[in-house]
Amino acid sequence: MPERSIVPRDVTDDIRAVIADAGVSVNVDLVARILATGIGLGMDEASRLNLKITTAALSEMRAAFRLFAPYAGTPKVTIFGSARTRSDDARYLAAAEVAAALAERGWMIVTGAGPGIMQAAVEGAGAERSLGVSIRLPFEQSPNAVVADDARHVAMKYFFTRKLMLVKESQGFVCVPGGFGTLDEMFELLTLQQTGKAEPTPIVLLDEPGGAFWEGLRTFVDDHLIASGVVSPDDFDRVLITDSVEAAANEISGFWRNYDSMRWVGGRLVLRLRAEPDDAEVDELNERFGGLLASGRIERSAPLAREREDDDRLEFPRLVLRLNQIKVGSLFRLIQAINDLPSAPPMSGPPV
Repeated sequence: MPERSIVPRDVTDDIRAVIADAGVSVNVDLVARILATGIGLGMDEASRLNLKITTAALSEMRAAFRLFAPYAGTPKVTIFGSARTRSDDARYLAAAEVAAALAERGWMIVTGAGPGIMQAAVEGAGAERSLGVSIRLPFEQSPNAVVADDARHVAMKYFFTRKLMLVKESQGFVCVPGGFGTLDEMFELLTLQQTGKAEPTPIVLLDEPGGAFWEGLRTFVDDHLIASGVVSPDDFDRVLITDSVEAAANEISGFWRNYDSMRWVGGRLVLRLRAEPDDAEVDELNERFGGLLASGRIERSAPLAREREDDDRLEFPRLVLRLNQIKVGSLFRLIQAINDLPSAPPMSGPPV
């Protein structure tokens, strides 16, 4: 393989000319980097297999981005579960009911577009409130009849691009008992939250009435993972285990009761809220969560200069803090406390 090198300047200029000729005028620098990376792969003499993987991944992401783009302003919840669950199973009914309850509250439902629990969720929400991201497999799974011919569906070759879209676009998650795939999706959610690679979101593990599937997982986490020190004692506290459809829907909606969004500005974390806490409430938050801070206190704040420059949700009151990055996985506990403050508004609609 030739010695690794950067794309020559004259080629970079040609790339920008091609972009201009195509009429692209937004985020030109990032589009140029995508094209330059492709040329760089050629310069590296990447194998045909590696180039096929790259090409397919980019094509699939583009198709998925186009699918979700018209619904950017609509909050979404992804429902995971087994493709093998039969329509007469109590878990099928639970998935349909929670999807219907959330759709009624203004949420769109995102699923893997397959049979079983995925079809139950689409049936519960209705095709007009559903988006599907299916996987092409040589056996077992094909798009369910509700979404197969619908414009609200995209098919993927690779699990990693599919999981990206099932997680990236949603502000809440419901996992219904399933096999390796469902557990893989659930553990990836927990890993992203624990490591701070994704913003805090509500995660519900929903079972049939009286079901013990997820309670068995809790026992395994307590007796093996926590006991052996490979996860922290509160890492599993971020999920709600329930057999109640109403409790599941309330957990998803309630997470956004007062908390709106977050943003890092330099070393400061900004939490945007629906209602401003008073002095006593801020003092209580500092007393309870001071151990999460790298320095200073949790303070009320007007929008920071960078936020004003970007016109970024300026209408919301704010709390600003310097979070100890090692403790980013515990941020969900602070958000839960903010939602429980006396000044918080009553249960409201989904995030926008």
